[in-house]
Amino acid sequence: MTSEDLVQMALALPGTEENAHFGKRDFRVAGRIFLSLPEAGRAVCKLTRGQQAMLVETQPGLCAAVPGGWGHKGWTSLYFDSAELDTVHHIVETAWRNVADAMNDGATKH
Repeated sequence: MTSEDLVQMALALPGTEENAHFGKRDFRVAGRIFLSLPEAGRAVCKLTRGQQAMLVETQPGLCAAVPGGWGHKGWTSLYFDSAELDTVHHIVETAWRNVADAMNDGATKH
């Protein structure tokens, strides 16, 4: 899987827009980042800590917590270039849903 495959996957999710953060490509829904591409073959996804822990345990080598405080908040590296398409799609969609659902929850609480 290439970075461009991942880009197309992310952009196919409803409401997704491409942008940049610190000079790196990112993907947002409702203005919030759910995925970034800091380097070839690696994406960073917005997961919950529970989702992150499960993936790190069940997908060793595919997923790892981002070092430092960001990783403690659920930000997870996804090493996608040799991964199965369905697995990557599930992780990307989960990150998208985490942000999209949080934005929808906030909209309904006001």
